[in-house]
Amino acid sequence: MKKLWANSNRKLGDFLQSMCFSGPSFLGMLLFYVVPFGVVVYYSFIAGAMDHSFVGFQNYKNVLENGAYKIAVHNTVVFSALSVPLAVVLSLLMALMLECRIPWKSQFRTFFLSPMMVPVASIILVWQVLFHANGVVNEFLALFGATGIDWLKSDYCMVVIVVLFLWKNLGYNMILFMAALNNIPKTLLEVAEVEGASAGYQFFHIKLRYLSPTVLFVTILSIINSFKIFREVYLLTGNYPYDKLYMLQHFMNNMFANLDYQKLSAAAVLLALVIVALLAILFAVENWFGKDVEG
Repeated sequence: MKKLWANSNRKLGDFLQSMCFSGPSFLGMLLFYVVPFGVVVYYSFIAGAMDHSFVGFQNYKNVLENGAYKIAVHNTVVFSALSVPLAVVLSLLMALMLECRIPWKSQFRTFFLSPMMVPVASIILVWQVLFHANGVVNEFLALFGATGIDWLKSDYCMVVIVVLFLWKNLGYNMILFMAALNNIPKTLLEVAEVEGASAGYQFFHIKLRYLSPTVLFVTILSIINSFKIFREVYLLTGNYPYDKLYMLQHFMNNMFANLDYQKLSAAAVLLALVIVALLAILFAVENWFGKDVEG
């Protein structure tokens, strides 16, 4: 009985000690993340800021039937579907290229890491100079007889934003893949080479298996960053850009400016549910793909 009591006291002491270290972080997360999200969920089910009567899923219905919301969802899905796979695949290819013995390796790595050191405002100024109706790109195209266009108000506006996204994020993703490639057991690759395995076989059956956790992490990071593109688009085009650049963050920002907290809250909850579903799918795929490595 005394031994059981001593074990209980020791476990309680360990718990209290762990809470002393993790308690401040937990309270901060509770205060700045969990509680505000709970407030958002609450506002998505009430009639208004002054009228707190329960309306069920009416706010969600209003959001899903809103024309601006449909445009924003379509543009956000298109942008993420284009930018995220490109960010993952291109950064992996660059990491594989830098793993080889190529000239100007340090300069190449510096070029793709330099956007991380440049402020967003400076990047926007560069893009405005490049893709303005009278910008550098149009001046260059005019040398070949092409007619200049206003890139940010044309059907090519999404291409401009995708290129901006890739230029900003490829360098960091590339460093993550380079670190993961260095952690692959060299002996395993040497045995595969001795056995006559081709470079393609080594990549798809050995390297990619060990890279699966990093691919998952880079994919999640790219998805999160793709939802943050609003900052750059806002600085380039303002509150109400060309229709094909109107993102979910534009919709929520405009709902906040119009004090329509119900639609804002419903849209935020829907976005959170979609992100959670995407993460669950990605973790399931990674667990299935990397199970041989873990075993």
